[in-house]
Parts: sequence; C-alpha cells; structure tokens
Amino acid sequence: MALDAMTRTRTETDSLGSLEIPADAYWGIHTARALENFPIAKRPISVYPDLVRALAMVKQASARANREIGVLDERKADLIDRAAQRVIDGEFHDEFTVGVIQGGAGTSTNMNANEVITNIALEMAGREKGDYAFLSPIDDTNRSQSTNDVYPTAIKIGLSLTLQSLLEELALLRQSFLSKSEEFHDVLKVGRTQLQDAVPMTLGQEFHGFATTLGEDYNRLTENAYLLYEINMGATAIGTGITAHAGYGGAVLRHLRAITGLDLETATDLVESTSDTGAFMSFSSSLKRNAVKLSKICNDLRLLSSGPQAGLGEINLPPRQAGSSIMPGKVNPVIPEVVNQVAFSVVGADMTVTMAVEGGQLQLNAFEPVIAHSIYQSITWMRQAMWTLRVNCVDGITANRERLGAMVGSSVGVVTALTPFIGYAAAAALAKTALLTHRNVADLVVEAGLMTRDEVMKQISPARLSGLQAVTAAIPIVRAADSVVED
Repeated sequence: MALDAMTRTRTETDSLGSLEIPADAYWGIHTARALENFPIAKRPISVYPDLVRALAMVKQASARANREIGVLDERKADLIDRAAQRVIDGEFHDEFTVGVIQGGAGTSTNMNANEVITNIALEMAGREKGDYAFLSPIDDTNRSQSTNDVYPTAIKIGLSLTLQSLLEELALLRQSFLSKSEEFHDVLKVGRTQLQDAVPMTLGQEFHGFATTLGEDYNRLTENAYLLYEINMGATAIGTGITAHAGYGGAVLRHLRAITGLDLETATDLVESTSDTGAFMSFSSSLKRNAVKLSKICNDLRLLSSGPQAGLGEINLPPRQAGSSIMPGKVNPVIPEVVNQVAFSVVGADMTVTMAVEGGQLQLNAFEPVIAHSIYQSITWMRQAMWTLRVNCVDGITANRERLGAMVGSSVGVVTALTPFIGYAAAAALAKTALLTHRNVADLVVEAGLMTRDEVMKQISPARLSGLQAVTAAIPIVRAADSVVED
C-alpha cells in the first residue's frame, strides 16, 4: 500500500492491476471498478439504508461466527464486529457508492461492504486505510462467505426491516379511513355500479370498505414476509459450502437471529436456495396487490370529489396547490394522482422482478441487483405514498352532506327498497316514470296507492336503505303494476 500525500490517493491492487483510490475513501479498488463499469442508474445502494444495514449485519454475524468456530483471529473479528456495528448505527452509509443496477450478481455490493467495513476497522485499529496486510476485506471480513449467500441474505433482511415501516404506514392509513367511516356513518348517498346509479348506502360504509381492503393487504404482506426468513448463509458459491467451516452455517444463523431479531432459518437445500429467487417474486406480488388496490381507492376518491360543480362533488379533498397555470381557481386531486403513479411504477417493477426471476440460469441468478432495486424502490415509494395520502388527503376529507342528501332524495335507486312490497314490475314502471318526470319516487308510490306514506318512509329510512337496519318482516306485495301509468 502506497500513499501519495500530494494527490491524496492510495494505490490498491487486485488481480486486474492497480488503481489510485482517494485517500479518504473507505471503499477500495473493487468498488472503484464498479463505479467505472456501472454508471447506469446514478443511484448508489445507500439510497436503501436498510440494505446497507443488512449487509453490515451479515458481516457482523459472520465475524462472530468465524471467531466462535476458530477460523478468524479474535482481535480481527472484534474489529470487524465493531466496525459493522457503526454501519448498522447509521455511520458511513455514503461510502456505499456502487450503483443499484450492476452486473456480477451483486459482487460489487458485497465488495463495497467488505472494503468499507475493513477500512473502518483499520482506522479504529490506528492503521491506514488500505493496509490490507493487517486486515483483509476478502480473507478476513469476507471469511467463510460468498456474494452468493451474503447478497440474497442481506436483501431479505433489509426488506424485512423496511417492511416494518411500510406496515406501520399502512396501519395508520387504514385507521385514517376508519376514522372517516365513523365521521360519515350517518351520511346517506347513492351507491354506484358500472358508474350508474345503484341503491343507497352511507359514505361511512364506503370509507369503511377502503379500510377493510387495506387491512387485508396488511395481512397478506405480513404472511409473505415469512418467505424472506429463509436464508442460505453457509452455501458460499453454489450451495456446496466450499471454503466454509462445517460449523459456520449454524453459528452464523444463530448470530444473525440475535442481531436482526428476525426468526430466520437456513434453507434445507442450499443448492436450490442459492439459485432460487421465488421468494422475491411472491413478495413483489403482494406489494403489487397492495399498490393496485390503493390505486383503485385513489380512483374512487378522485371520482367522488370530481367537479366541484360539474362532477359528482360528493366529497371535498383538501386543496394542496394551484391546479392550473391558465385556469384561475382550479384545484386538482394531486395527492391521489401521485399515489396512482406510484402504483403504476410498482406494477412495472413487479414485472421486472418476474422476468429477472425467470432469467436466472443453472446454479445462480445473476439478476438479483435489479430484483433488489425494484422491490426496494417499490416499498420505499409506497411507504411515502401512503404517508402523503393519509396526511395530505384522507385526514382532511369532508362530505358535501346537502348535495348527497339531495341526490338520494331524487334517486330512483330507492325504489329497490320497495320491491319486496310492490313487486319488481311495479317498481320498474315507477322508476321509469320518475326518470321521465323528475318526480320523487315516494310520491309516485303513494299516488299509485301501492303503499301508504308511513309505509314508504319506513322502508326508505337511512338505516334501512343502507342495510344498517335489517328488514325483518314485509307487508304483502301489492300486485298493482297495471295501475301504474307511464307518462
């Protein structure tokens, strides 16, 4: 190792030759080559801090396991352990500079982690960065490991950590919809099927439905999270465990469980586990499900708030910003719109994951970097989308109660509630008359002598129209369809 004080570089050498590395950089020659080779996304892996933390956790667990089984000097293991902890605590993340999209099945990411943690350890030992004769990124920090077990394990651990914050936001968003369902529990409105008027319901029921579907997604995401708990540490290159001590797999699993707090388990078939990426596809699919359903909810919010004069105008979304550079006073539903766009991206990312999983060959899938990037981006964007939807939209939604009441009063959909008493044919004829004459259905029923005013009002009460109060008995059906005159 040579240090040039004038240009502030140090020389590092690998099997391809030598390179000058910035003297203050904690990364080394393998990272430098990756920076030259993969100027693709212009986004370093540090944009996903939980992935960086997970990489450090794997290195820390490996150091402890290697010390325990006696294949790594105690002092070296302790230095690696303490250096990794600093990364876990949030330090040095800006040193994880390799791009999220890279060739090599994640080797550049693993090398980046090895070099950064090693150079942190060297500095803690009072040595210069790059003094790999004292502590080696590969022989010591990467002892008993391969990219092919480190990288997928770190991805799974990092996703498990990131998922917790997503689930927290999802729970808060669900609660926000539940609060609105309670606020709107007595607001009667016209339901719609196929964008046409249907039977009445309450706005509270509509919002409760949103909350319920988000609760189902919470359960599906939690279930699929367990697929990430199967790891292949100890598999090394292709699953045969070459270069790893026989006791390493069990030891590293035990330490990883303690460090992460996750109920991890070692795959029963390490060869299969090293080549299979199906867990990522299943997890991505559950994210897509959540994103698509969230997008559908946002579509509904945009429709319900459309107008405000020439649309449905049933609810008001909080105004967040001016909606037009040419139309004064226009306010657009920008928060649901941005959530829609996040959902579109998640759907596309899921397809990317699917194709990358399919594209693996033989004993290794070389496309895990794009799998990792796609899922981490989806989960990160969805978490932020849920936050802005809750804080900047749902919490501030109000109901246009007068407009909703007027629409229910003039809706022919209420006649459906009367069909058990006057028959379908009479109800259909009355509905047609009401549409042609713009008259109130209740008035037409009473005028036709099919029901008394009290009987009609009882059956079209908000509680019964919305199904909150069950109809336990019916008066005899009046067969008087012929007496209904169509105008």
